[in-house]
Amino acid sequence: MKVYVSADIEGVTGTTTWDETERKESSYSNMSLQMTKEVNACCVALNKIGADEIIIKDAHDSGRNIDHNYLPKNTKLIRSWSGSIFSMVEGLDESFDAILFIGYHSPASSSSNPLSHTMSLKVSKITINEQIASEFLIHAYIAEYFKVPIAFLSGDKGLCDEVSKYNSNIATVAVKEGIGNSTINIHPELALELIEENVKKVFRKPLINNSKELPKYFTVDVEYYNHCDAYRYSMYKGVSKINEKLIRFESDDYIEVLRFINFCL
Repeated sequence: MKVYVSADIEGVTGTTTWDETERKESSYSNMSLQMTKEVNACCVALNKIGADEIIIKDAHDSGRNIDHNYLPKNTKLIRSWSGSIFSMVEGLDESFDAILFIGYHSPASSSSNPLSHTMSLKVSKITINEQIASEFLIHAYIAEYFKVPIAFLSGDKGLCDEVSKYNSNIATVAVKEGIGNSTINIHPELALELIEENVKKVFRKPLINNSKELPKYFTVDVEYYNHCDAYRYSMYKGVSKINEKLIRFESDDYIEVLRFINFCL
């Protein structure tokens, strides 16, 4: 069994402020270690149910947060960024049997996490077909494009609720909840136990219902905090400027949507 794991840090238990997610800050090391441990808990579970190969994308900021020494030997870790339009799931293709998301967070405009954002801090909101788009949704559509079942996600409660609405067959573990500029976090060790337990559990039955059909057409609205950004990115081919801070891109090809997102975010 070949499995893909994409990992972020803003949905890891404990992370609350931006300095805890930035390599140059002293508070970062504890959170990057917890990110590594949560990824490892996922990998341990995957190996217990028979994974042959696990590909992991370190998908936060520099892409250099996870300590590979803590992970099983049958893992391969993608560090930094190649420039692929698949971004947080670069290297994903139809050869994978499942994909899992660790440490993911609520989207821009959400109050469910003080670190809520979508791909870029210059964006106040992104919608795809009028649905607020999280980083999970953007990359879930890539999984759907390749027909790779989405097995599991851990992160903040707001995103877990969103994922359950997207597809109730996807197992989720909420390790934190945001309230204003604060977070309520479960114990780090409990997070590891719940991730391992629920990853094992979701694979006890076939993942046939863990995929959805990709939409036939995409209307993507990007709202920026700064009107200058909206003006700049309205120059992308096919983009319409809706108002001073909002641009729109439409296509029936999700690959073209990804090109737009990678250029404009």
